This record gives sequence, structure tokens and C-alpha cells, in this order.
Amino acid sequence: MSLRGHVSIATLNTRGTPVRGSQLADRYRSIGAFFDRSDVEIVNFQEVHTYHHLRLLRTTMPSYGVSFRPSLAGPAGGVATFVRRSAGTRDYHRLSIGSGVSRWSRAKASFKGVLLTRLDELWIANTHLLANTDGDWSDESRFTPIHRGQLDALARVMESTDGPLVLCGDFNVARKSTPYKAFLDRTGLTDAFDGRCPPTFHAEYLSPGNSPHCIDFILSRGLDVQSAEQILTDKVHLPGGSMYVSDHVGLRVTVN
Repeated sequence: MSLRGHVSIATLNTRGTPVRGSQLADRYRSIGAFFDRSDVEIVNFQEVHTYHHLRLLRTTMPSYGVSFRPSLAGPAGGVATFVRRSAGTRDYHRLSIGSGVSRWSRAKASFKGVLLTRLDELWIANTHLLANTDGDWSDESRFTPIHRGQLDALARVMESTDGPLVLCGDFNVARKSTPYKAFLDRTGLTDAFDGRCPPTFHAEYLSPGNSPHCIDFILSRGLDVQSAEQILTDKVHLPGGSMYVSDHVGLRVTVN
């Protein structure tokens, strides 16, 4: 199915890096400037936790409008979708809290969700699942039950929509994991990178002995993928020194 021309869509987990010395404002200005001078029409951000985070991005991305569900501290679930098209319907769904992990992890899971934004005939979904702090995506991992529950909830939301759809975000599950494969089988969504996306997390932010994986995805339904690439892969020069704009790598696709 074709849209009215090609649409360029990107996703990036923005906060990243250690809290101390993270140069948040400078990194956000660099992220915003990158997209505002690009031809990307839709940008899905994760970990935009506060209205301060959101204001930093909006200030440096004046050519975009923004879709989000307001909450007390900032965008619900930390997800915000910046668009250069007129947005229509917007909805937000919380995901499953689950069990099998610490009380603190379950508390964090309660804030995870998916933002749906309708752009003409196209649905854009933006999500962020609970982080796997163990780096273990085996079936025996203590995070597997909660990720399975969150992906089941996410699948139900995807099944509630019809027509062309693009789902973006930081899934925090490895491409090789059983819950992720089951999610694709259930929803019929297609990986824009055809399963060949390199790791999307910078190795230097991992604990010793852990390897980076592809944990960020752009999935689609009813669309043709024209191109797919990683973006924001290199360090940038900021006032406090050279660093990555996030611990995650960004993804960009063009569909029609």
C-alpha cells in the first residue's frame, strides 16, 4: 500500500549516558539541531521524562509539532513523537507491570507504555519497554516474564488498529530473544532492517563482559520499506568534550 509519497521516520532513546556529567542540555540541542536540518518527517523519542526535556527538544526543533500524552512530570511513558505533518488522533496505552523482578523494576514498568499518533491514513506507534539491567535475554532471564507480558500488551494495542502502521522504539529486548520473535509472529509486523540491524547500544556504556545487541526497532505493516539506516552513530563535539548524544544509536527508515 502506498502513502501520498515517501515518509521518512526515525527513532532514538534520548536520555542515555550517566546522569552525572551527561551534558543533557548540550546533547539535546545537538539532537534537535540534527533533526531540524534533516528531511526526517516523523521522529519518535524515548526517555523524554520531563517537561524540561521536552522544552529543550521543542526549542531546537521549531519545524516540528509534537504529539504526547501529558502527565504530572512530563510526557507519559517518556515517549514523544515530533511530526512535520498534521497529527490527528492521539492515544496512549500503559503496558503490563508483570512479575519476577524487583519491586523497583515493577514500579518502573508501571510507567511504560505506547503512544499512538494518527497521521492521515498512517498510524505511528512509539514505545519504550522496561530496561534489562542484567543484559541476559535468555528464556531463563528474570526479565523474560515481564518483557513477554509487555509485548503481549503491546501486541493487543497493535491489533486494535487497522491500516498502515509503523512501530518504533527502544524495546529493551534483543532481536534473538524468544519474546521478541513471538511478538513478530503474533502481529505480523515486518522489521524494516530485515533482521540485519547492527547493535543499537554503544558498547562503552555496558558492564564488562556484556556485548551490545540490537534492542531498538522500526517495525511496519502494510508499507514498502525503501531504505533503512543507523543515524547519530558517532561522537559529537560538545562544550564539555566529545561524547555520543545518547547511549543508543538512532534508526531511520523511508517508507511508502
